[in-house]
Amino acid sequence: MNRVFRSALVGTALVAVALAAVPASAKNGFYVGGSFGQTSLKIDDLDFDGFDFSASDTSYKIIAGYRFMGFLAVEGSYVDFGRLSDSPPGTGEPVNVRADLKGLDAFAMGMIPLGIADIFAKVGVVSWDADIQSAIGDIIHFTTDNGTDMVFGIGAQVRFKGLAVRGEVEYFDIADADSVYLISIGATFTF
Repeated sequence: MNRVFRSALVGTALVAVALAAVPASAKNGFYVGGSFGQTSLKIDDLDFDGFDFSASDTSYKIIAGYRFMGFLAVEGSYVDFGRLSDSPPGTGEPVNVRADLKGLDAFAMGMIPLGIADIFAKVGVVSWDADIQSAIGDIIHFTTDNGTDMVFGIGAQVRFKGLAVRGEVEYFDIADADSVYLISIGATFTF
């Protein structure tokens, strides 16, 4: 009986030490990283007879942030949303609309540490620029647009010492678009 009691005590102590060490793995400090993903953009009733623009492309972002404590961080990133293009069906002349969209964003992030993983939500702003090309037959029209709008995101990450691998979904509430989503997978390293 004494041996069973000692084994249980040692096992309980090992579990307690392991659980106490887990929150310490939420390394705080400055971090940098990047991610790749897919951007989807939808604009209903574009200026071509009710043309609904819908496109997606590969995108990437470069991330820098600072984690103050286990549950709070600030983060900023440069985002290249890709080259998004679409053509309306059934037009007599070949029509193509293309948008090259880029932006800088800044977030406040709330995190829930779960052992070696975190679940996070973030809210912030994006300052974006779009170079837009409309081509109808041989006629090409170039224009630019820009603005500052809200961004919301959710995600999760798994941490291995200073390295964190993350997946996230971000919604960019751009006034001129019906929806802009970025789904990405990436990694950050905390110094």
